Amino acid sequence: MSTRKDRLKKLVKVQEQLKALHETRHATYLAAAATADAEARELVAHFDSDGALSGLFPDLYHRRIANAVVRKDTNLESARQEVTLIAAATARTNMVERAYKEVRRRDERESSDRERLDLIAQKRSDE
Repeated sequence: MSTRKDRLKKLVKVQEQLKALHETRHATYLAAAATADAEARELVAHFDSDGALSGLFPDLYHRRIANAVVRKDTNLESARQEVTLIAAATARTNMVERAYKEVRRRDERESSDRERLDLIAQKRSDE
């Protein structure tokens, strides 16, 4: 059976991976929102230009612009939700790291205490 220290070490690693996942998803949502915003701006610019097909198909342009704006808003909302998940993952990671460091310090202290007691016992047996 693994020790508490080993389990906490593995849990720290898993928590860090989970946090990285949420950070990556957050960045992906922000990038998708920026792409949708750029698409909407580009469509609006083409809509206003002379000689564009927007005069022939205004409904198509309006629908594509509206869809791009909706995608942007949806991605921004998803990014906001990921921020809360990042904060929660960070808090959990910090808590597990503190527990791991505490257990590691306690194990080191107990190990050094055992070494000292062994040295004392060895000196007494030599006398």
